Amino acid sequence: MPEKTPDFRVALILGGARSGKSRYGLSLAVKFPAPRLFVATAEAGDAEMAARIERHQRERGPQWHTREVPLALAETITATRQGYGVILVDCLTLWLSNLMAGEGKSESDLEAELGQLLDAVAKNPTPLILISNEVSLGIVPENPLARLFRDLAGLLHQRLAQAADLVTLMVAGLPVRIKGG
Repeated sequence: MPEKTPDFRVALILGGARSGKSRYGLSLAVKFPAPRLFVATAEAGDAEMAARIERHQRERGPQWHTREVPLALAETITATRQGYGVILVDCLTLWLSNLMAGEGKSESDLEAELGQLLDAVAKNPTPLILISNEVSLGIVPENPLARLFRDLAGLLHQRLAQAADLVTLMVAGLPVRIKGG
């Protein structure tokens, strides 16, 4: 008997580094019909990262299309309205750090980028799985840029959690359902 397609339009999966977020997101995504779209926000800045990206693409297999989108995430989601059974974005905190690393972005510019992403998520009819690092469980960062990153990530997560049908926190490889399902 085939597995039942999950009943959500937007799923937000949060967790710490190596908590199993991506693996869990992929396990949800494969229950949707192919083709599936993997939107990667990582960039291969060195040989180890390039090898990691290539290994992950190989593991996902041919039923997945991959787009590398370090910055234009809202535009990519908006442009990808049909043709995929599911879109998985990995990861939002890396996307946010990519935005913050760019020159000339004020805090209001960054908040506007978050708003554009939220708007794209709200309007997209294709099921979305959004993966992000939960960064608010640690100590208060010592510098203003790190605090801004933590604050913007927290704001983004709150707003996405309100819009999501399913919110899951990954802890030691185990999914803890926060909302939905």
